[in-house]
Amino acid sequence: MVLAIDGPAGAGKSSVARAAARELGFTYLNSGAMYRSVALAALERDASPAALAPTLNIRPGDRVLLDGRDVTEAIRAPAVTEAASRAATDPEVRRALVALQRRMLLNGDWVAEGRDIGTVVSPDAEVKVFLTASPEERAQRRAAELGADPKTVLAEQAIRDRRDAEREHSPLKPAAGAVVLDTTGLSFEEVVARVVALVKANEASRSTH
Repeated sequence: MVLAIDGPAGAGKSSVARAAARELGFTYLNSGAMYRSVALAALERDASPAALAPTLNIRPGDRVLLDGRDVTEAIRAPAVTEAASRAATDPEVRRALVALQRRMLLNGDWVAEGRDIGTVVSPDAEVKVFLTASPEERAQRRAAELGADPKTVLAEQAIRDRRDAEREHSPLKPAAGAVVLDTTGLSFEEVVARVVALVKANEASRSTH
């Protein structure tokens, strides 16, 4: 089965998805890491993301591998974050990565997270969650994670949010049938517990039908 977790930057998708996957015994797929990997490769090779995307071997799990190399830390660099946000608006890049993600999700149990998993990549996912939080809380979390200034992060986040919401291909929005979970004021453990409970409730209802 597929648990799709979408949401804006800083909503806690990656950490919640990783913890939920561990608890459920599912495989974790971080789609954002795939866009970051394309951006990193494009910056390093001075090539166009659209040309590179179909040729790269990306394995996005707890550790992210790009053509066999561990790039988990490298893809978090600010320059890569900015380049990934731009690459994600390129329809050619999206087409290549969505096709790859769909192939990955065909077999097994997955927790897949990103910004268009429930709307585009896996609209038939059995459980869909849209994680969100207030802009201030999201910026605070991201700033703590990066050791950056919250005001700067908030300003950059506003630009990314607008770009995500207004892009022509796969704009960021809750998928049909998604449970919108506002994590403002909730502890990390509470959020993970709610997500895991949704999956267990779905499994229980399937076993009774």
